[in-house]
Amino acid sequence: MYALVRSLLFRLEPETAHRLTLTALDSVHRARLSGLLGDTYVASTAVDVMGLTFPNRVGLAAGLDKNADHLDALGALGFGFVEVGTVTPKPQLGNPKPRLFRLTGPQAIINRMGFNNAGVDHLVANVRRSRYNGVIGINIGKNLTTPVERAVDDYVTCLRKAHEAAHYITVNISSPNTPGLRSLQFGDHLDTLLSALKAEVTRLDAEHGRRVPLAVKIAPDMTLDEMALVANTLQTNDIDGVIATNTTVSREHVTGMPHAHEAGGLSGAPLFASSTAVVRELRRLLPSIPIIGAGGIDSGVRASEKCQAGADLVQLYTGFIYRGPELIGECVRATQPEGRVRQ
Repeated sequence: MYALVRSLLFRLEPETAHRLTLTALDSVHRARLSGLLGDTYVASTAVDVMGLTFPNRVGLAAGLDKNADHLDALGALGFGFVEVGTVTPKPQLGNPKPRLFRLTGPQAIINRMGFNNAGVDHLVANVRRSRYNGVIGINIGKNLTTPVERAVDDYVTCLRKAHEAAHYITVNISSPNTPGLRSLQFGDHLDTLLSALKAEVTRLDAEHGRRVPLAVKIAPDMTLDEMALVANTLQTNDIDGVIATNTTVSREHVTGMPHAHEAGGLSGAPLFASSTAVVRELRRLLPSIPIIGAGGIDSGVRASEKCQAGADLVQLYTGFIYRGPELIGECVRATQPEGRVRQ
């Protein structure tokens, strides 16, 4: 059924199709007709990661529901966790359109959205209204107009506002679509940012009497030396988890294809090998820090391979767009743990 729906949606401009799909999903959810979407619920063993209990290992990556406008409907598809955002302190329109492109042959997407969102207050209000009973992550970033030198102010603002609503918070320093953002992944920039955020989340945890883990989302386009430096900074600042990875600026596997020349981050099947290599290297460097594997998961087999490389949890995005809700259950079945996973 989804293949037919996708063929119709893919005749539309990508952002229009995205908006219509989520609106329709909300309608199906409100009418309690989720059975129309297929058998996405799979009996699964809960896993403990970052001190949180996840109903299953399969989550939705940030970016699909930037404002948590569709959290209940997406959560009802069977995800063990849903990450919303990226959200910034102030609302912003993002980059000029067109900014989203399908590469249907390799089942990939290029986006240069630019953190378009309605602002952190809007997102937090939506999360508070939500009835989704899985784990909710809130992905935070900086506004385009905020200089990199003052980025920490934006991240701290988002952290303070999101803390009470989130089960965990992700620090997005790896999107290629906000100028200068990726420079925050390295050296003193990263240490300054993470030390400030760790101090603030520790204070907030004590104030509110609940622990909210802090994860960092990194790019796949790093050398081994750069990964080692990042890993060391994550350990030094006692970060609770790492998401590997964000989209890539590489076009190695799509050169010459329609839209491959477009600026932005590439996601989907061509990203699988490089993102999984990052997971594998991080697991070597960070034997005890939880890893959430993202990038190119379009089947249960690939979800399992991500876990075999060292991921404790996995996230779907582009594969979900191409495969639909059936991919969730397939990945849940493929990633069933033999026992409880790393804490």
